[in-house]
Amino acid sequence: MSALPSAPRPASADQAPTIGVEEEYFLVDAHTRSVVYAGPRVAARAAGEVGDLVTKEFDECQVEGRTPPCRSAGELRGELERVRGALVTAARAEGLRLCASGTPVLQDAGPAHVADHPRYRAGRRQYRTMMDDFAISALHVHVHLPDRELAVLTGNHVRPWLPLLVALSANSPFHRGRDTGYASWRSVIRSRFPCLGPPPYAASLEEHERLAVVIADTEAMLDPGMPYWDLRPNPRLPTLEVRAMDVLQDLDDTVAVATLLRALVVTCADKAQRGDPGPRWEGEVLRAACWRAARDGWSGSGFDALTGRAKPVAAVADDLVGLVRPALEEFGDLDEVTALFQRLATRGDGAARQRAWAEEAAGPAGAVDRLVRATADGVGPEG
Repeated sequence: MSALPSAPRPASADQAPTIGVEEEYFLVDAHTRSVVYAGPRVAARAAGEVGDLVTKEFDECQVEGRTPPCRSAGELRGELERVRGALVTAARAEGLRLCASGTPVLQDAGPAHVADHPRYRAGRRQYRTMMDDFAISALHVHVHLPDRELAVLTGNHVRPWLPLLVALSANSPFHRGRDTGYASWRSVIRSRFPCLGPPPYAASLEEHERLAVVIADTEAMLDPGMPYWDLRPNPRLPTLEVRAMDVLQDLDDTVAVATLLRALVVTCADKAQRGDPGPRWEGEVLRAACWRAARDGWSGSGFDALTGRAKPVAAVADDLVGLVRPALEEFGDLDEVTALFQRLATRGDGAARQRAWAEEAAGPAGAVDRLVRATADGVGPEG
């Protein structure tokens, strides 16, 4: 393998790699709290304010907002407020509400209302009934890393931390009115597909691309140029993209996760450039660890990315902060991340909050009301 290009650590927070975020949301009726298939209308209305930073999603009960590349936590927060705010306002203009949950809390059973997009239609043809409940909402974080070879090798170091990311972002305990018993049912829905979940370990970009082609030849993947693994060099952008997380209720949590992931990617890129190949955990091990994280969330035991043994998720998080602390301090993000883990210790993950809200308000409909308020907090009209 040829030598990796030099990519020295930035000298200051002003030169930190940019980060960007994509968030997917559900549209719900203000009275029934069930999802409404109005994504194209709401996205078109919000686009009048923020342009192509909003779009429709796979299922017409969803919309997506995304930020431009941002250098600092403050800049990212401002962009998220702007984009969320536009979608909150557009949804209200249609008599609806925006809801940040990984799965639809209330939804009638039935086939998906697939949005009009060639890729979505192709997925429906290829996966058939598997797509009927594939209305799931994620948080994707992009960290600028323009060299694809380095991105693959960096991903080898990042992938053992995917179970922790599933656990700390868990925000989908309910599905179609039922408590699933899981913290992240969205992760379970994704895990049914042979082409989703943790990526395989790859010793080079060439191997990464070869594996995608082999999987696509089985028809388990739509397009080898656009794999949907939980971690990937983005096919169109000069980023390493992390896709394992449920969409989060609170904007501050989203900002903190994004800055944490930037620190992790920068730290892991340094390791890869020094010739460290990263831990070669088998895909089966990581899929099993992600399943455990999806079941138990923040309150459970998690996968130790270094030893493979189980220990409290909070302890795994402490290990991660210890690993990336120099980068967090360098970019001015340590307080942001510390506050995230303090919130998790105090109130639990999104799934715990949804269950508490449902108990307070006599059912999942009450959880939807609180989710709507949390989604719009500080960015749009209340109610």
